Amino acid sequence: MTTSRVLHFLRGPATSPAPADCRGPRQPQRLRFPQAGEGMRRVSVACSSSSTGEDEGMTYKGAGVDIDAGTELVRRIRKMAPGIGGFGGLYPFGDDFLVAGTDGVGTKLKLAFETGIHDTIGIDLVAMSVNDIVTSGAEPMFFLDYFATSKLDVDLAEKVIKGIVDGCEQSDCVLLGGETAEMPDFYAEGEYDLSGFAVGKVKKDKLIDGKNIVKGDVLIGLPSSGVHSNGFSLARRVLEKSRLSLSDQLPRNDGITTTVGEALMAPTVIYVKQVLEIISKGGVKGLAHITGGGFTDNIPRVFPSGLGAKIFTGSWEVPPVFKWLQQVGNIDDAEMRRTFNMGIGMVLVVSRESADRIIEDTHGSSPAYRIGEVIEGEGVHYV
Repeated sequence: MTTSRVLHFLRGPATSPAPADCRGPRQPQRLRFPQAGEGMRRVSVACSSSSTGEDEGMTYKGAGVDIDAGTELVRRIRKMAPGIGGFGGLYPFGDDFLVAGTDGVGTKLKLAFETGIHDTIGIDLVAMSVNDIVTSGAEPMFFLDYFATSKLDVDLAEKVIKGIVDGCEQSDCVLLGGETAEMPDFYAEGEYDLSGFAVGKVKKDKLIDGKNIVKGDVLIGLPSSGVHSNGFSLARRVLEKSRLSLSDQLPRNDGITTTVGEALMAPTVIYVKQVLEIISKGGVKGLAHITGGGFTDNIPRVFPSGLGAKIFTGSWEVPPVFKWLQQVGNIDDAEMRRTFNMGIGMVLVVSRESADRIIEDTHGSSPAYRIGEVIEGEGVHYV
């Protein structure tokens, strides 16, 4: 049985962001964990393991996610729908392209269930779609969500949808509607699943498609808030191995107090306003949203044939949570770069003459880093 709902959040002058807020994403929110006695459980991650030794390095595939299988599925789907493959789907509509994207939150939801934090997971949901469609230069217009659970807990669902509303406000789009589905016996008690999609538009002559990228163009990276919403099947396996709870302090050496849960649950950065501002000043030729597949699989998606990327691995600060995941899981560098965003959630490909200006303009609360350049050849090379 399903219950349909249509929610209209109409923007007006009173709710429009002030001009000063149009620069860059909001700062990651501080998460409040339930205190003792409020239902906080010590984390228990149910994962089967095929590892044969304690010192064997962990992999995403070993945690149950096969990126190569996903790539093969896309290859087969392309035979039936040749137009797919970009970060957002394009549909011609008059002088514009409508750009659509869809996604979920993945197994980060498992940590939401463990922590009892449900009011930011909706930000992750919105981010995964709007960050995809902005790579075409599209301005998000509206978002719809799908919330499915075994038995509807109205208070919990309200918290989740509050996060979705917040994510829509951050990306300057409207939560147009959604679907709430009660599916007895399909989900575990107290658990739910989320998906959603966003639609935006861009003028046909303003479309960013990477076709004019050339050797020597510069790669600029925008920092992430942490793990965002990818790689959590592996991250949860590492957490299990560490025997830490989500409320334990994350081992780090920079003097800042952060729990494991705060580091892992930090909401995904929504890059829409920052990216659209950068695009408006010219020089941007392509954009890659760094999600599943990391740098290795996502950056080449925006290049013409015959071009690759050289990444300067020391050009930005890798957040401590990634260092902790790699150390505890004994994960090799190649696996880290193909699973996690490593501290860079969006990559812009820009002309060499525009690079310094773009980096200079983004100093402050929303910095940008020169992380590499376009080279001849295929794939991503790390130096």
